[in-house]
Amino acid sequence: GHHRSAAATRASEVLRDKNPSHTGEEEYNYFLSVIFPHDQMYIMDYNRVVRDLNGLSGEDFLQAIQRKFLVREFARSEGYCPKARHDFGMYLNSMWYRLSAIPGTWEELHPTERLDVSILYNNLLKPILNIGDPRKDKRIDFVGGMRGIEGLEARVDTGEMAVAFTLFPTSIEDLLTIADAGEIMPPKSTWFEPKLRSGLVLHMLD
Repeated sequence: GHHRSAAATRASEVLRDKNPSHTGEEEYNYFLSVIFPHDQMYIMDYNRVVRDLNGLSGEDFLQAIQRKFLVREFARSEGYCPKARHDFGMYLNSMWYRLSAIPGTWEELHPTERLDVSILYNNLLKPILNIGDPRKDKRIDFVGGMRGIEGLEARVDTGEMAVAFTLFPTSIEDLLTIADAGEIMPPKSTWFEPKLRSGLVLHMLD
């Protein structure tokens, strides 16, 4: 992942600065990587839970989000998992809702702005719930799709979180398009499978 790549780069820089005989061939100049064919990768949904409604009542919150989303109650008990792009599930006050982004509320020609994670953030999480940088804001958390609908419901039902959102998974094609355009994926937008087991192989730096 990019976090580990960045950490390896920083470690390499520190060790290089401490080595007056640096040649570029030392082990700290390299880090482990693995390559999967894109057609053997699977991206699962990466869902969101938010701690509070930014001072809004449930009713006021529902009214606010209708400016950018078509909101419908979803009566089925198993929860709502989106079946297409720009569709979202929302769990609030023991009720599931289906949210459909209203056309024109995202930039379809921009490779990152048309992603569902960006649409949800730009039209709801930031302007209505006042979520700042998703990587640092303590009021939001992220739940990998492998934990299922039950994991989201539990965090809301216990009172730990106020609302949960399910997202349609980012596609491999979107990922490749963004990479080819030299853009950066939004935070917490991909949950990859398969994942390698940590510690299976180690690379010694010295």
